[in-house]
Amino acid sequence: MSVARVTEITSSSKVSFQDALERGIDRANKTLKNVRGAWVQEQKVEIEDGKIVAYRVNMKVTFVLTD
Repeated sequence: MSVARVTEITSSSKVSFQDALERGIDRANKTLKNVRGAWVQEQKVEIEDGKIVAYRVNMKVTFVLTD
């Protein structure tokens, strides 16, 4: 039997939503062991002077505590 936990992560990028997602997952893997999945809960953009300056994703990351 496995026990898993879910944690919420917010990540941003000046390039794209995809880059923000990859940065968030990379960072999660540095801190959490056994990351198994993630789902994007929300996407936002920051706008300055009418232009997008940052892409932000709010995601939930699942990692296994025991197998």
